[in-house]
Amino acid sequence: MAGPQRFFDPSQPQTLQIATILLYIQGVFAFLGLSLLFAAGYGGAGFGIANGKKWGYALAVVMAALQLLSIVAGQSLTTVLRSPNGTVELMFAIALLALVLHPQSREYQKIWFS
Repeated sequence: MAGPQRFFDPSQPQTLQIATILLYIQGVFAFLGLSLLFAAGYGGAGFGIANGKKWGYALAVVMAALQLLSIVAGQSLTTVLRSPNGTVELMFAIALLALVLHPQSREYQKIWFS
């Protein structure tokens, strides 16, 4: 029998805890922007990580990479940075990707995720 489902796991490393919160926040913003596919991806990745699932971690890596690519695709970095929203979006994208790919996060998921 599986354990209880949770939306947040305080026993995980801080890098995965913050990544989970950022995934949920990005999911809300994607939902408000009517990007339902991205909202489902962010929410599913956060929920998967919180419940120690390898697919959740893999989805988080894909969503973080897609977010970063969607921001800089077809634009120069200076164009993105000149936009007030672009700067904040870029910071969130880099932070999320760095948290998910951090050695502490990678090592934890290799050992504990099923």
